[in-house]
Amino acid sequence: MKVAVPTRGNKVDDHFGHCEVYTIFTTDKNREIEKTEIIPSPQGCGCKSNIAVILKEVGVSVLLAGNMGGGALNVLNNHGIDVYRGCSGDVRLVAEAFLQGKISDSGEGCKSHEHQGEDHLCNH
Repeated sequence: MKVAVPTRGNKVDDHFGHCEVYTIFTTDKNREIEKTEIIPSPQGCGCKSNIAVILKEVGVSVLLAGNMGGGALNVLNNHGIDVYRGCSGDVRLVAEAFLQGKISDSGEGCKSHEHQGEDHLCNH
């Protein structure tokens, strides 16, 4: 399995479409992280960029996000990528929490492009 996390400075970026890079974690059959790679973020907003296609092409099936608008959520879901919103903190710790079954989607999207993230790993 491959899990992507929108990243800014080794933390989950609060806004998916404006992150610096995507950190991709590849797991083994025991759901342990065996490889980490970085994919540059394309220019533009997440719902209008080609990031869903890129993530799907490299085998990503899960995205752990701080937050995103409905357009980006729909584009990712339409490419077969499950999205869990409401995450924050160190990207590796968030990925490990997901792999341990400790993460669920917050169910809340961005109301606008101006918002504040909370200081926790993810909504449980």
